[in-house]
Amino acid sequence: MNIFARLLAPKNKIFYELFEKSADNVKQMGQLLTQVIGEPDFDKRQGLITQMENVEHDNDELTHLLFTELGRNFITPFDREDIHYLASALDDIADYIFATAKKINFYRVNPNDIGMQKLSEIILQSCTEVRKATGELRDMKNMRTITESLVKINSLENEADDIFDMSIERLFATEPDAKEVIKKREIYQVMETATDKCEDAANVIESIIVKYA
Repeated sequence: MNIFARLLAPKNKIFYELFEKSADNVKQMGQLLTQVIGEPDFDKRQGLITQMENVEHDNDELTHLLFTELGRNFITPFDREDIHYLASALDDIADYIFATAKKINFYRVNPNDIGMQKLSEIILQSCTEVRKATGELRDMKNMRTITESLVKINSLENEADDIFDMSIERLFATEPDAKEVIKKREIYQVMETATDKCEDAANVIESIIVKYA
């Protein structure tokens, strides 16, 4: 069945191209988020957030194109359900990264915070591994590269859970302002969810390689 599916796969590779572009955007947004977290000036952060917004809008267009191509093509390189899930997972990653940056400036929170710094690093690492794994779907020759990335994403998500818990504990122990507690807790939660979405993308990729590799 796998050989038969590959013989019938479309020649234009449009799905691979769109997935790779979307994963590129996700990685770029992860890079921009680390810059936002490291930038003490509100206005300069806003400039970076505007860049992120442009990338996020571009990614929305790519997701729309993916769904359009899914409707047009009777034969797809792998299960239609997996294509839909992976496109949605990549879009979710971008949405949560952008939401993080927006909330930092909307709430006027000082991002010079060890928890935010560590979570932003994990998000970038996770996005980088998602890009690596996505890029290998085109021919599925480097299975070791894919599986190593998937394992790394899972490990990073577990690390993010630990950092989230420690950050919340530290926040309640050291922050006297109840409003700041609420704002920072929400930002931590959105950042941790971004790593969950990276793991969701990894799970879809794992499903694909189990079926077709």
